[in-house]
Amino acid sequence: MKKRRLEIVVLSDIHLGSYACHAEELLTYLSSIDPKILILNGDILDAKKMRNNYFPPSHLKVVKKIFSLASKGTDVHYITGNRDEPFRKIDEIYMGAIQVSNRLTLKLNGKNTLFFHGDIFDFSFRHSQWLLNFGGTGFDLLLKLAKLKTKTFNLFGKKNKPFSNPELEYGERDPKQIALFEKNVAKMAIKQHFDHVVCGHSHAPNKQLFETRKGECLYLNSGDWVKHMTALEYSFKRWKIYRYENDKLATFYMDEELKSMNINELIETITQRKTRELNNQKERDGLSD
Repeated sequence: MKKRRLEIVVLSDIHLGSYACHAEELLTYLSSIDPKILILNGDILDAKKMRNNYFPPSHLKVVKKIFSLASKGTDVHYITGNRDEPFRKIDEIYMGAIQVSNRLTLKLNGKNTLFFHGDIFDFSFRHSQWLLNFGGTGFDLLLKLAKLKTKTFNLFGKKNKPFSNPELEYGERDPKQIALFEKNVAKMAIKQHFDHVVCGHSHAPNKQLFETRKGECLYLNSGDWVKHMTALEYSFKRWKIYRYENDKLATFYMDEELKSMNINELIETITQRKTRELNNQKERDGLSD
């Protein structure tokens, strides 16, 4: 069957390495699409859960599939989240053809669009507002403060709101906390002059227009793959929420190529592709001189 061609696909809160991850369903979805850009918007790997040495073959296949998409020309952006925090130390670098960063901005059909995971709002919105006025520097500071707050709360045995309660971690979440999170993210984006803001973290898929006296912003959340099995898809100048449970065709896709792939071969292919791109850029720069 012909794969669906999409301009952008956004995934978040996959939590590979945790028992709650629906890796088989995600692999089926990834095998049914051909995205130009794939944005992994945080908490793709669950570093905390992986300490239990749980990483079954289905989870490895998802990793291999992502590398496979990158090797075939899909631009893959890995935006870090609180669960894959080790990657935050290597902001703005490439792992082969996959770019790792703490945030991403794109202009889509004239709309300024911000992509970030969202856990910086675990700090406090009052402090977030003025810190974000410093752009990337303020954003990085918020990441560090959010991490410090979590450690401090854990030290005193308290809950770090809004989404750190272990009982709510992969289950139902407080609707009031989610609504506040969405409102705060949208207000921040409006103040920063973004038309669209795309995040994860709350595990609550949503597409909603927010308005304030300073403007309006379309809030988008890609949901998760531990409960909702959702993604965001951008095509024909519009965003929509993909829901695996409503997809009647995805289960017919069989990615035979993936089954025979060796992870080392994939990494080598991606590295070679990136080297070719850099060499071509150098040649273009030389001609321009």
